[in-house]
Amino acid sequence: MNEPKFIYRDGMLADNGYVQWLKDLKARYRQCQAKAAVKVNTAMLEFYWSLGRDIIQKKAESKWGSGFFNQLSLDMRAMFPNEKGFSVTNLKYMKRWYLFYFEKVINRQPPVGQIGHQAGDEIRQQPADEIQNQIQAIRHQAGDEFEMPPQFGIVPWKHHVYIFTKSQSLEEALFYINKVASEGWSRLYLEQQVDEQLYQVQGAAITNFESTLPSPQSKLVQEILKDPYNLSFLTMKAKYDEHELEEALVANVTQFLLELGKGFSYVGRQMELQMPGGQTFFPDLVFYFIPQHRYIIIELKAVKYIPEFAGKLNFYVTAADELLRGEGDNPSVGLIICKSKDKTVVEWSLKDINKPLGVATYQLQEVVDRTVAELELKKKQKTEEEE
Repeated sequence: MNEPKFIYRDGMLADNGYVQWLKDLKARYRQCQAKAAVKVNTAMLEFYWSLGRDIIQKKAESKWGSGFFNQLSLDMRAMFPNEKGFSVTNLKYMKRWYLFYFEKVINRQPPVGQIGHQAGDEIRQQPADEIQNQIQAIRHQAGDEFEMPPQFGIVPWKHHVYIFTKSQSLEEALFYINKVASEGWSRLYLEQQVDEQLYQVQGAAITNFESTLPSPQSKLVQEILKDPYNLSFLTMKAKYDEHELEEALVANVTQFLLELGKGFSYVGRQMELQMPGGQTFFPDLVFYFIPQHRYIIIELKAVKYIPEFAGKLNFYVTAADELLRGEGDNPSVGLIICKSKDKTVVEWSLKDINKPLGVATYQLQEVVDRTVAELELKKKQKTEEEE
């Protein structure tokens, strides 16, 4: 007969082999838990997708009347009282979720292979080949039995709802789905990135990467740069200079690293560069981008871009390649972040530069607030026109 007793650890010799094995077991079990959670999430999403498709195909609202969603919600909750996913609102989201992708795949514009989106007054290319491949795969299997794309199963339902209700295009939705799936974004972080229009700004810096970096490196580096950079976390006085801007960024380096993006590591500021002839130079900020194993030299300018800026940054990038770049590192990259720029001036000044350089702008809180207000006004006007 079993009796209450304490379990002692005495009598076992826990050597390094056991400790390492236990560590491995823990990691394997965590992986097992993660895989199980993904399978459960995928199965639930596939059901939501199929339910949304059924509602569309059966023309349920026309066939069964305006009270259809209320009745379906009551019936589903009666059959599955412990499930929380069958509210009227959620059922309508299931329909909209399926319809969003179905309509945008069937009635696609622009054509596959020319994936672009609005950035200011220009259309720029979205260099993400992965998104092109996904769209081609989704479109290939679209039809009356349009199935949920496999990568959707990694993304939680609430993330999906936020993505398709905020995205203006198929490319934008897939961009955020890929980010959530690959980088494990929380919903709060997703909302922050959507609000800051990451899709519109990522990869938008003007660069000379195509002529200075081999493919596919040029596309990969292009994607890590933004334009503009949102520096609304800084508190600046009405008149400030580059030194004050740099001081503020270094004081808020954690927020700046978040704005630069995942994978950036801070190396230093004003690192003294001594030359044999006695001259001394001080590049503003030096970062290391871990995923691509390369140094990123950043020069800050509190004024409009002028061509002279490129020459000095070209020199700093050369110095980084000569003195910092180690075995296994990729070529260093320079980035000028300035108050404003003229597109043609930037393009001409970078044209014959032999080092990979990019130029972007920054926004402080006043500009960010005004931009958001303008976007909200445009959305409101568009909604009123559609109604």
